[in-house]
Amino acid sequence: LFDGVYPFYPQQRKSFVFDVSIIIVIIVFLTLACSFLIIIPGIRGRARLYWLIRVLLSLVIGVVIVAVQYTRDWESGWVKVNTSYKSFSHALVNADIGLHVGLAGVNITLVGNPVNQVNETINYNEHFAWSFDADYDHSYSEGLEKGLPSPILYVAEKFTSQSPCGVHSQYRISGHYASAVLWVAFCTWLISNILFSMPALVYGGCMVLVTGTFMIFSLLSFSTVRNLPMCAIKFGPASLHIAYGGSFWLTLVVGLLCFMIGVTVVTLHFFSLDLLKTFFDLHVDEAEECQEMTEVYVNRRIMDSTL
Repeated sequence: LFDGVYPFYPQQRKSFVFDVSIIIVIIVFLTLACSFLIIIPGIRGRARLYWLIRVLLSLVIGVVIVAVQYTRDWESGWVKVNTSYKSFSHALVNADIGLHVGLAGVNITLVGNPVNQVNETINYNEHFAWSFDADYDHSYSEGLEKGLPSPILYVAEKFTSQSPCGVHSQYRISGHYASAVLWVAFCTWLISNILFSMPALVYGGCMVLVTGTFMIFSLLSFSTVRNLPMCAIKFGPASLHIAYGGSFWLTLVVGLLCFMIGVTVVTLHFFSLDLLKTFFDLHVDEAEECQEMTEVYVNRRIMDSTL
């Protein structure tokens, strides 16, 4: 027993800041961006600005496609409540309860107002995974054994496979297919960069369109969870409602950006090819080729003998 109350939470709690995978992804793309910024002074004239726009736009699209795989705010919601804190205890606490849904699981946060109440620090963040290589019900059982606070267990129970809500399978399958489609979008993003560097501009523009299409498909896959009615999550008179979060809207914006880039490239290819080649810095190469083709080397001895 802990102060005469059981169960209790003996492990050290950790606050939610960033997922390690997201930090790794950001570091990798920042390294690529910094490497390009180091070499960009060697590019002459207006081509320097064009290269900067192209590379940074491409890196932004790539980092978003990969990073949103690991974020946990595709859906999110907060509610401020007065609720019981532990099982077998009548003590009430004032706290903010947050629900953050990702493609691979759900994060449930509990933060006290103030943080220190009932002789404890109320600042919890718990992750329950439902990806195909994880067992959500087992994670929930471990939470019961550890004695997590009652509000966290109450919210987590809504997503178990045995819950009457019946949303576990839908979230699991929708998140899995949304993640898979995003990885396909990442592959098409790589192919588009290869085509732009060859250069095969119109095909690169088409692959950017395909990238945006797959990103939109991932959103449609995740949004199928709305086909099922969500169980009410009530704490007395207050209810916890969730809505699409930052990762969902960021993916939508970048997907539409890909559509805009792809349509622009394809349109310029058919109606203003010179402008498109100027933006991709191809006129310089063509000018050099023409110069090399027009150069003539004359043997003066032969010319003198003929004269």
